[in-house]
Amino acid sequence: MIRVKGLAGFGRKQDCVLVIRDSEVVLEALREALGGAPAEERAGLERALAVVGGVAGADEGPLRAAWVRERLAGVGFAGDIGSVAAIKALRQAEPDLSLLAAVQLQRDAVAHPA
Repeated sequence: MIRVKGLAGFGRKQDCVLVIRDSEVVLEALREALGGAPAEERAGLERALAVVGGVAGADEGPLRAAWVRERLAGVGFAGDIGSVAAIKALRQAEPDLSLLAAVQLQRDAVAHPA
């Protein structure tokens, strides 16, 4: 994930968290590799293709939610993810994160439980 700071919008600057994925590129590379793979490599490549294919079309909300949980775990937070303490811990984990961005990310985490 990439955080872009200070984007102008609605008359004020705000943070934006973008999910960037290269999964389509990876899927195509795996398909090409599978096409010319020897028999002993096919099973592994087929499994890799299945794994990447399973996450390629994933919605961004659950990805942001997982990112939030990883950051919270990194600072030792184990409380209620919907609490004010969770926002504080998230901003501790990511000090440059604005309050607005932290709240929006928290909402994703609450909406998409692990």
